[in-house]
Parts: sequence; structure tokens; C-alpha cells
Amino acid sequence: MDAVFNCPKCGQELAVDESWAGSEVPCPTCGVKVTVPSNVNPPNLHPAVTTTAATPAATGEDEQLARHLCDSFKKATTEIAKLIVGQDDVIEQIVIAIFARSHCLLEGVPGLAKTFMIRSLADVMQLSFRRVQFTPDLMPADITGTDIIQEDPKTGRRQLSFMKGPIFAQMILADEINRSPPKTQAALLEAMQEHSVTVGGETYRLEEPFFVLATQNPLEQEGTYPLPEAQKDRFMFHVKVDYPTREQERLVVERTTSAYHAKLEPVLSGHDILRCQEIVRRVPVPDHVMDFVLDLVRRSRPNEATALPFVKELVAWGPGPRACQQLVLGGKVRAILRGRFHVTTDDIEALAYPVLRHRIVATFNAEADGISVDEIIRRLLAEVPRGEAEKVM
Repeated sequence: MDAVFNCPKCGQELAVDESWAGSEVPCPTCGVKVTVPSNVNPPNLHPAVTTTAATPAATGEDEQLARHLCDSFKKATTEIAKLIVGQDDVIEQIVIAIFARSHCLLEGVPGLAKTFMIRSLADVMQLSFRRVQFTPDLMPADITGTDIIQEDPKTGRRQLSFMKGPIFAQMILADEINRSPPKTQAALLEAMQEHSVTVGGETYRLEEPFFVLATQNPLEQEGTYPLPEAQKDRFMFHVKVDYPTREQERLVVERTTSAYHAKLEPVLSGHDILRCQEIVRRVPVPDHVMDFVLDLVRRSRPNEATALPFVKELVAWGPGPRACQQLVLGGKVRAILRGRFHVTTDDIEALAYPVLRHRIVATFNAEADGISVDEIIRRLLAEVPRGEAEKVM
């Protein structure tokens, strides 16, 4: 007969058969060996994970494909490491966004190989790549394409013909997106959300998989057009690229000033990515992890009844429901890349910064005191630890 007890580390409910009092068994969620309490006993350990109606049960084929995705990710990072030194977290977050069928906003000072990194990813995944340099005079038609008049050499008649813009590629690098006016920035919105482009009343579908990575320079803010909050919210992650360590920078200099040459081998194809995007949504999310996501997001809204005291002082505007969606979806992809077919609170904590940093607007008082959004997120994670997730709401 089955009995239920909780893992002392992650809080996951474990259902066991009553025959193994005092035995040690591994928790399927966090991997820690758990001593079964004396009032319950187990041979058939399995997590009491409940899935929502929108999350269909995984099949053996799904798990096989998930293992293939995990192996492919390891091979891809090995290939990219031939050219890109460090930046492991940045690469992982970009890959997570791709497999979650979403987009990234990348921020970093010039010279950190952002463009080279994206081009290398496109080569490893065998995706077509186009780079668009955003400038103050860039027009929407320069991105989407436009109708032009052409003469048919056989009939001599003139007719409109659509000339595709650079948006018609599978991986788009929108370089320094904040240097173009809002009208041009908005040209990306339909493509990012609908994966289609409308020109002259005609709608054109984009080739799948489709991924936009926009970069913005934190320096030289004069003459730039900061992205509106509503437009930033369409990006799954706001990824920050930091300077390399001393040893990493030494290796970068040695490689780029010598005859070093490396050839990247393709690891995935567009078809593989599309299949993986489907199975990602079938990864189960335990109730305590879902509660942790909801608590983390809802307690960061200053007008919420359960808002933390410091949030009401430091946050002017909190994240919306899309933050919860992206945390859960990103957690599912990260779990697969880690070789698991279930989400843990570790996955959510690891993605809290890139998901929330562009969805939280700090107050003037916070900015005056030098308190960054990342510091606010750090305090949020400290105030809503994973062990209290079930007790908050």
C-alpha cells in the first residue's frame, strides 16, 4: 500500500509502498538520497507529480528525443567552444530561447563577440543567418522587404513583385536595435509574435524555426531610442554579456592574433529544432515548482496584496503573467538540457535574472540609491526560498 512523504530538501511529494522503513532512496526531483521515515516503507518510488490538463503525459519517444536534445546541446557547446571562449551561461540562455520558440535581448559593451557568437550558433544548428544593423535612418521596408515594379520580358507588362527583406531568414541578429526610431523597431513585432510579415495587404510566412536576437549597447545613450516596456516584454530573456576573466581574455588574444583556425561541425538541423520545440511543452512541472514561480512573480508587483515590503519601495512596475509563462517554459528546456524530464526550483532560480530584469521597472528612489534591478531580483529570490513556496499563497 502506498504512503506519501516530502523530500526534506526540495519539498517534492514522494509516493512509496509501505515496506522499506529507514531505507535510503534517491529523490527523482533533486537527486538527494532521502531516508524514508519509519512510518512509511518503499519499493516503487515515484514522484507524485501532477500535470495540468494543458500538459499531456510524456511518451517513451518524447524522452528519447529529450535525451537526443541533451546530447546535441553538449555537442553544440563543444563546437562553439572552438571559437567562443567562456560565455557558457549566455550561450545556454540563447539556446533555451530558441528551443522555447522565443527571442532574446542581448546587452553588452562592444567587442565581446556577440555577433560572432550568434553566427557560430547558426552554423552549428544549420540555420540561415542575416544581420541587420539598426541605424537612425533605417526604415521598416529595409527589414521586411517591399513591393517593386518589374517588367515581364515576355509580355512587356509591368507588375508588382515582392522583394524579401533580411527578416526572411531563420536566425536574425538585430544589431543595436535601440539606434532606430520606434516605427522601425515595431517592424519586428509582427515577425516575432506571429512569425509572419504583412506588406501591401499580403501576408508572408517566415521559415521555421525563426529566432530574433536583438542587441543593445548600454553606452552612448544619446541619440538612441530605448525600447518601450511593452516591446521588451516580447523578448523571453534579457541576457547580459560580461567581460571575460583574465585567463579567458588571454586565450581570446592568443587565438585571434595567431594562425589558429577551427571549423565548426553541424550538430542540429531546423527539423530537429522544430521537433524539440514540441516535446518541450510536454515536460511536467511539479505543483511546488509552479507555486514557486507564481510566488516569485506575484510578490514582485508593488500593488499586489502579497508584495514584499521592499518591493513597494523599490519597484514602480512589476512583471505580468508572461513572466510566469517564460519562467516555466524556460525551466522545461533547461531541465531537458540538464538531462532531466521534470522541472525543479533550481531551473527557475537560474532563469529568474534574464526573465525578470527587463520586466521590473525600478522606482526613482531605487535608482538614486544605486539599487539595480538585478539586486532587486536577488532580494526576491532570498525572500521567497524554495522551501516556503507551498506556504506563501
